[in-house]
Amino acid sequence: MTVYIFEFIGTAMLILIGNGIVANVVLKGTKGADAGWTGISLAWGIAVFSGVFISADVSGAHLNPAVTFGLATAGKFAWELVPGYMVAQVLGAMMGNLLVWLTYKKQYDATEDQGALLATFSTAPAIRSPFWNLVTEIIGTFALVFGVFYIAGGTVSDEPIKLGALDALPVALLVMGIGFGLGGPTGYAINPARDLGPRIMHAILPLKGKGSSDWSYAWVPIVGPLIGGALAALMYMWIGV
Repeated sequence: MTVYIFEFIGTAMLILIGNGIVANVVLKGTKGADAGWTGISLAWGIAVFSGVFISADVSGAHLNPAVTFGLATAGKFAWELVPGYMVAQVLGAMMGNLLVWLTYKKQYDATEDQGALLATFSTAPAIRSPFWNLVTEIIGTFALVFGVFYIAGGTVSDEPIKLGALDALPVALLVMGIGFGLGGPTGYAINPARDLGPRIMHAILPLKGKGSSDWSYAWVPIVGPLIGGALAALMYMWIGV
């Protein structure tokens, strides 16, 4: 049970800081509107660092169903723990975005742009093309999970892979690099929980004039990262060193 609690806490911290910067940039009446994409990418790296550092020594700090799925596919994580980890990650993401909403409550009330409101919860493509949006999410998540294999586990062996606190910084830098280099087309969900949990909160919170939660797009940041995580695992096993 403790591992699930720390996955929940770590993911909540990830979303609180990560979507917190988005809210600071796009909502009306904040002091962070000039931070832009650079601020968003930097803050998401810090968000990953914080979430991983907090939960690493207890749960292994997956904070992402794509990481959990990739590690299990490579035989580095027990399949029986996968459902519990994924549920904890989604619930943690929901809690993190609830805290963002509470923090920026007056700014949410002042913002009429439905796209800006949704952006503080979930991702959306710059150019909507489901196939190519899916490809983007697959590639971005492949880069993340493949990097995690070598940051946390090094060479292929029979030992399980578990992120430690010392791995928090390199993983954070990797996510920051993905944001700068690959994030433009889709907003780089690269994490099904990061998108699904907050999207659920967008649907259920009493946001004034919030509009659609865009469920027609929601499958892309779920399916794409899971495929990317699995492909990273297969590549890791195929290389075998």
